[in-house]
Formats: sequence, structure tokens, C-alpha cells
Amino acid sequence: MDGVILDSEPFWKEAEIKIFNYLGVPLTEEMCETTTGMRLVDVVKLWHEKYPWDLKENPFEKVGAEIVDSLIALIKQKGILNAGVTELLDMFAAKELPMAIASSSDKKIIDAVMNKFDIAKYFKVIHSAEYEEYGKPHPAIYISTAKMLGVEPQDCLAIEDSFNGVVSAIAARMKTAAYPEKTNFYNPKFAIADIRFRTLKDFTEEEFKKLNYL
Repeated sequence: MDGVILDSEPFWKEAEIKIFNYLGVPLTEEMCETTTGMRLVDVVKLWHEKYPWDLKENPFEKVGAEIVDSLIALIKQKGILNAGVTELLDMFAAKELPMAIASSSDKKIIDAVMNKFDIAKYFKVIHSAEYEEYGKPHPAIYISTAKMLGVEPQDCLAIEDSFNGVVSAIAARMKTAAYPEKTNFYNPKFAIADIRFRTLKDFTEEEFKKLNYL
């Protein structure tokens, strides 16, 4: 969802930098990029390990909740759909393909995005990695979501903006379409994806057909 349906990464960075800097973590935008695609609970624990703060005063749950609230406020205020999202969802819907959200974001964030853009109707399953034992790049979120859809993982296509997400989907044996941030488009790491797009508008019927031969 994050980065694919909307460009929420700048909002994540703004919310995380604000909260973590307050806690004494010298977080920068570059540091934020290393955790893109990971669950918030894992991100909070990671930065606490590197830059410990008083957990009695600011426990993990409190820090996570503050970041989530800040993020949702930014999404409601400034969030817009990425170009091509509606057209892509309509193309898949016309093919009667079951669609799902398999996101590292907390369910509260997913619900905020679904409600803002009124797109929950497209998805048969909406699943958050907060309910999984492990988050991306572990494949658990994708394996569980495929099971909820009633399909085999190898019959699925995952559309991902983050490298952690691409690794997660590949580990689940799914085909992958990478939609990296503009600054990451030429990053050689994304070569592991089956296809790569600058914009979702490039994901045409012709490109979809190519996937069936990969």
C-alpha cells in the first residue's frame, strides 16, 4: 500500500524523524530509507537498539502510536492517489482477479487510506503484517494473504515499492512488479523483480500479458 497506492513515504519520514529526534535518535531521511517496507514495531525496536531511550517514559507502544497518529494526520491532510492506481485496479477488476492489500502498515493506517480514497471495495482481503509473527522481508505476510484469497502464492503478483517488500514477495514465490521511488529506479537491487515501472500508468495490458510467460 505505502508507496504504491499513495506516496506516503515522505509522510513516514516526517512522522518518524519528528518522534525519533525527540527521543534522541539522530534519524535522517537516508536512515529512514533503510527501513522502508518494514513493520513499525520492528523499526521502533531497531532504532532503540542503536540509540536507547528510557522505555519506562516512552515504551515501544507509545512511540509507535505517536508515529501512527502523526502519519494518519499527514495522510488525511496531504495524501493523494498515485497516478494510474484507479486504472490499474479497474483493469484487474475487469479480469475478475481477486485483489488484496498485504501491507507492513498497521491496520489503523490501512483503514485510514482505504476510507480517504474509498477503494476498499476493490479488495477481497486486507491484511496487515502487525498480525504476523514476522514482518517483511520475511514472506509471512504474503503467504498468509494468498491463503486468505484462496490461491497459491506462485499464482500471485505482488506490486511493491520497497526492496524489503520485493524480497518478501519473492521469498513467498510470487511474481513481482517493482515500482520504486524515483531516486531508486536504477538501483541494481531491484533487478531481482520480474518487471519494473517508473509509474503505474506503464503497467499496461501488454505488460500484464508478459508476466504470464515469465
